Amino acid sequence: MFPFNWLLRAVGWARNPPSAKRVILVLSVIAAALALGIYEYFLGWPEALTVENFRGRGWR
Repeated sequence: MFPFNWLLRAVGWARNPPSAKRVILVLSVIAAALALGIYEYFLGWPEALTVENFRGRGWR
């Protein structure tokens, strides 16, 4: 069943569209997320951004 709250949100956006700055912000966030995903897929996750587990190694 189609969620009607999405339809109501679309109607609200049609009546009061977001500003150009907000559209650019949202699109740039989506582009950054896609770029990071593509980088990770093709080149792997950077070792510098990997969180290490220090439990059991004497670290507290």
